[in-house]
Amino acid sequence: MANRLASATSPYLLQHAENPVDWWEWGPEAFAEAKRRDAPVLLSVGYAACHWCHVMARESFADPEVGEALRERFVAVKVDREEHPDVDASLMAAASAFTQQLGWPLTVFTAPDGAPFYAGTYWPPAPVHGHPAFRDVLDAVAQAWELRREQVLETGATIKDALRESAGSGAAGPGGGDGTTPGIDVREVLDRVEATRDRVHGGFGGAPKFPVVPALEMLLDVAASSVVDPADAARALELAGTTLDAMAASPLRDADGGFFRYATRPDWSEPHYERMLYDNAQLLSAYTTLAVLRRAEAGPVARPGPDGGEDGTSAADVAAGVGQFLVRSLRLPGGAFASGQDSESTIEGRRVEGGYYLLPPAGRAELEPPPLDAKALTGWNGLAIEALARAGHHLDLPALTTAACAAADHLLATHVRADGSLARASVDGRVSDAVATLEDLGMLATGLLTLGGTTAEAAYVRAGLHLVAAAVSDDGHLRAPGGIDPLLVELGLDAGAAAEPSEGAVPSGPSATARAALTAHLVTGEPRYLAAARAHVARTPGASARPLASGGVLRVAVALAEPARQLVVVADEPDRAGLLAVARDRYHPAELLLAVSPDDAASLAGDGAEVLAGRGPGAYLCADFVCLLPAHDPRELRAQLSA
Repeated sequence: MANRLASATSPYLLQHAENPVDWWEWGPEAFAEAKRRDAPVLLSVGYAACHWCHVMARESFADPEVGEALRERFVAVKVDREEHPDVDASLMAAASAFTQQLGWPLTVFTAPDGAPFYAGTYWPPAPVHGHPAFRDVLDAVAQAWELRREQVLETGATIKDALRESAGSGAAGPGGGDGTTPGIDVREVLDRVEATRDRVHGGFGGAPKFPVVPALEMLLDVAASSVVDPADAARALELAGTTLDAMAASPLRDADGGFFRYATRPDWSEPHYERMLYDNAQLLSAYTTLAVLRRAEAGPVARPGPDGGEDGTSAADVAAGVGQFLVRSLRLPGGAFASGQDSESTIEGRRVEGGYYLLPPAGRAELEPPPLDAKALTGWNGLAIEALARAGHHLDLPALTTAACAAADHLLATHVRADGSLARASVDGRVSDAVATLEDLGMLATGLLTLGGTTAEAAYVRAGLHLVAAAVSDDGHLRAPGGIDPLLVELGLDAGAAAEPSEGAVPSGPSATARAALTAHLVTGEPRYLAAARAHVARTPGASARPLASGGVLRVAVALAEPARQLVVVADEPDRAGLLAVARDRYHPAELLLAVSPDDAASLAGDGAEVLAGRGPGAYLCADFVCLLPAHDPRELRAQLSA
C-alpha cells in the first residue's frame, strides 16, 4: 500500500500518513482511480487541531479492519480544510442536505464524478445514542452503491443541481429598512442580536457557545459610528462590551492570555481546548477597539504594563495578554503564526483532552505544551498582522508591532511566488500548492495596509495595494486571481464553494476583500475599489436579519455608510511618533491612518496613492480627499481632531 501522505505539506495529512488506510490527497488522481475501479469516493475533511478528528482517527482510521474495508470498497481521500477552504465549503454545503449537525471531521461520499450522495460528521466505532458505527455506515453505503446505483446517482445529481440553484439565487439589490445606513438596518441588527443574548452569562445563545468575533467587531464599529443614533451606538457598545467582559473573566480565556475555540456550557466553562489563530487575532483586535472606545468615554487611562493591570481584566489588559499569547505560543521560527494549537497533550504517556490547560502555569513547566499545527495560512496571518499592528499602535505596545512586521516580512518573502502569485499556506518554509483564496488576499491586504499605515513602512502599503489590485477586476468584481479550486470546477462542485458562507467565526473571503478594497480606496481614490465594496453589500441583502452569521459583510456596510476620512502623517522621526501618539486614542470604522516619510509620500503618490499627492510635511485630516491645512505639532493636531 502506497503511503501517499508521507510527502504532504499539511500537518493534518501527515498525522494520518501511517494509518492502515490507502489515503489519497485531494486531486484528480483520486477521482480517476475511482472511475477506474468503479468505486465511490470517501472524502474525509478535518484539521490538525480538531479534537474529534483525533478521536475518529484513533477509533476508526487506525483500525486495520476499517482500513481494509476502505481499501476494498472506496477510494479514500484526506482533505485539510484549512489548506483547501473552497473544497471544505463546497462539501459542507453538500453535507447540509443530509445533516444539520455540521462540523469536523466531515465525511462525504461521492460518485466517481464527484456527485455527493451521503454525508455525516463523527461516527463512533460502535453504535451509541442513536449514532451508527462507522463500519456499519461503510457497509450501508457500499451496499447502496452496489445494489441501488440508480437511486444513489439520482441523489448525487439532485445535490449538484441544488448547489447550483443556491449559488445563483442571491438577490442583487441592496439591503434596506428604516436603519440609518445603506445596506444595514441598525435597529433590526441590534434587536436580533439582543434577542439571542444570554443576560446571565454574556454572549449569545446557549451551548455550545462561540465568541462570534466578526459580529462583536461589527457592534463595536456601530458603537464608533458617526452617523448612527447615539442611543443605538451606546446599545451596540453595551452588547459587545458585556460579552467581551464575560469572556475575559471566564474559563474560555486561559491563564496565558489565549482564548479557546468555544465553550460547551452557557457559562463559558468546559471549553473545547483547541486554540485557533483566527479567533485570537480577531479577539486581539476587538479588545483593542473596546479599550479605545472606553478610553474615549472615560478619558486617558494608564496603558497596560508587561504584566497587565491590577486585575488583568480591563480591555487593554486582555488585549495585551492575547498579543503576548500570539507571540509566545503561536509564533513560528520564521516569524509567521501557526494556524492553531491542539487541545490534547501527553501526560504520563496518555493523550489527555485539555489536561495541560487544567493545570496552573507553574504545573505546566515540566510538560510539553500541546503541539501546534505549524501550517502558516496567509489569510489568518493577515488577521494577526492587522490585530498586532492595531494593538501596538493604540495600546503603545511596540513589541506587538515588531511581531507584526516579522510576520509580514515572512509572508511577503515566502508566500509571494516568483511570478507574483500568492500561496495559501506553507510549513517550515515549504510552500503548499493549494490555491490562494479571496480570504488570503483580503485579510493579508488589510493587514499590510494597517501595518504600513502605523509604521510608515511604504513597502507594506505597496504590497497591500498590489494584492487589492489583483483581487478587484476592472468592472469592480471581487475575484481570486487563481480562481476556485480547478478540481471543484471539473467535478461541477464549484457552485457549493460560491454559496453564501456563515461569518460566525471569521469574515468570508468576499467580505475580507471588500473591506481591503474600501481601505485601498481611501489611499488611492480608485472608484472600482469603492464599487466592489458596495456591490458585495448589495449581494447580501438579508444580512441584517441574521447578524451573528453576517458580521463581516455588516462591517463593510457600516463603513460604507460613514463619510470617508483620512488622517495622513507625513514626517520623519521623531516628529512622526509625536503626531501618531495623538491618534492613539482615536478609532473610526471608516478612517484611514497612513503615516509615511516625506520621500515615501512622493513616491507612493506617483504609484497611485492619491491621498498623498502634493503632501509636504505635516499631519493632514481629510474628508473624501479634501484636507485641512497641515498640523505640524501634536497640540495643533489634537485641536483639529477635537473640533
